[in-house]
Amino acid sequence: MIRLSAITPSGQPTLGNYLGALRTWAREGTHEDVYFISDLHAMTSSHNPQRLRSLTREQLAVLVASGIDPASVCVQSDLIRELGALNWVLECTCTYGEAARMIQFKEKSLGRESVRLSLLTYPVLMAADILLQGTAEVPVGEDQLQHVELARALARRFNHAYGDAFIVPTAVVPKVGARIRDLSDPARKMDKSAQNSAGVVFVLDEPDLVRRKVRRAVSSTDGIANLTEILSSCTGKDPEDYTSRFSDLKNVVAEAVIEELKPVRDRTLELLADPAELDRIRQAGAERARDRAQHRLNAALRLSGLS
Repeated sequence: MIRLSAITPSGQPTLGNYLGALRTWAREGTHEDVYFISDLHAMTSSHNPQRLRSLTREQLAVLVASGIDPASVCVQSDLIRELGALNWVLECTCTYGEAARMIQFKEKSLGRESVRLSLLTYPVLMAADILLQGTAEVPVGEDQLQHVELARALARRFNHAYGDAFIVPTAVVPKVGARIRDLSDPARKMDKSAQNSAGVVFVLDEPDLVRRKVRRAVSSTDGIANLTEILSSCTGKDPEDYTSRFSDLKNVVAEAVIEELKPVRDRTLELLADPAELDRIRQAGAERARDRAQHRLNAALRLSGLS
């Protein structure tokens, strides 16, 4: 059974990304799963090409450094020919109404005079990501359930109209893991694309920078709860009662975070310093993903009359 998950290179990976997703992928993933960097999805809004390229490479290194099987990791754009072909087939299967009903499109386009067409159509590309790999289960948050449901609808519709080409995937909402909030504003999640990164701990932050960010964490009730959640996630233990000694809590959290991220940070830097090895991992992952996708794409093209 194949599971598929992705991370978008809209910014540097954060402590929240690592504790909430990457670490779980490493612990629970199998050789059959697919974990990819969705660089094509990062183009739905204005982007800097050089920064996109750099973030994609960095995220690839972080995924491998987190302990995810390198054979399961790939970069979305390395399959752009296969995805482009299937995306067109699926766009010809999808209706405008289905795409326009996506909640994220409504929210992200609200109040904007102009949005890229890709913001409307990227859920179809997401469906192509899922269906091309023969994915059986897609672990997603509540905000992505609608997109997986679209993939299910398109798979069923294509199979019914032209013949069986796709596995109909199932959305799986994982058990609630670490919900890491911004240190300076616990009302929002720790976001890798945040405008103000003062409260965001990045995987590659140096230890002294981690200490400074944690020490500046707000001392509200929510702030304390966020720090204890971080401490519990890093140590696997219920944190002691530091609420009456907030400075002690900050010091303990900072050191726990540094200790948790150290092997990931060290291995990431090693990979980034060895471009040939990182390129080898990327190429191997792309070839494996293409090999698994090719017969399914060929079937879809043949059944739809294109070959």
